[in-house]
Amino acid sequence: MAKNKSAELGIAPIGKLLISQALPASIGILVMSLNMVVDTIFVGQWIGPMAIAAITVVIPLTFLIASIGMAIGVGGASIISRALGKEDHDKAQRTFGNQIVMSLGLAVFFVIVGLIFKEEALALFGAKGKILAPAEIYYVIVMYCIPFLALCMTGNPVVRAEGKPKFAMVALILPAIGNIFFDYLFINVWDMGMAGAAWATSISYFICFLFIYWFFFSKYSELKIRLRCFKLEHAIVKEITELGGVT
Repeated sequence: MAKNKSAELGIAPIGKLLISQALPASIGILVMSLNMVVDTIFVGQWIGPMAIAAITVVIPLTFLIASIGMAIGVGGASIISRALGKEDHDKAQRTFGNQIVMSLGLAVFFVIVGLIFKEEALALFGAKGKILAPAEIYYVIVMYCIPFLALCMTGNPVVRAEGKPKFAMVALILPAIGNIFFDYLFINVWDMGMAGAAWATSISYFICFLFIYWFFFSKYSELKIRLRCFKLEHAIVKEITELGGVT
């Protein structure tokens, strides 16, 4: 049985809540930021400056798609927090199910479009000349895992909405560590070049996805993944998009 931590959000002192919620989030974001710096150093050292340029072009493009998941996550988390506060667990469940369907559906759609028009998309973000070839290698591999990243960005705010910020923090730290490890393995040990860098990043997204959705199947979560909640409801979708700024 999941410990009802979400109830504490309505009764605990504000100062205590700020520290307990903000500190894990800050640590997680700090580790992610350091990972990006270390990742750039590794790629530049083992592949070369063109690899750094290629990744710099691709990452904003892929995160633009994945940010849809974040918007859906933030919008839905607001609904879920209020629903749990009212002890309306059914609405919280249905909102979470709608979030998953929305995030996955939109991410897959934009990934398909992004792969069909990959040359145009890369050119729009500045991939020209010698940068284009390594950027395309990295882009194609990473794009296939963007739905996992979008689902991570959807799930992470929901974990925090349940009052479990430490789990949300771990969800940010694990892929950062995994990315560095697989960068070393794929690039330095197996000499896979840009493909290795792309697979390291993609696997890190998948690690994050596995951890977050393991959480929702575990005893620690009040919310569970239920197929009956995957039916989109107009009122819930409208509220998620308005709160998340999707529209």
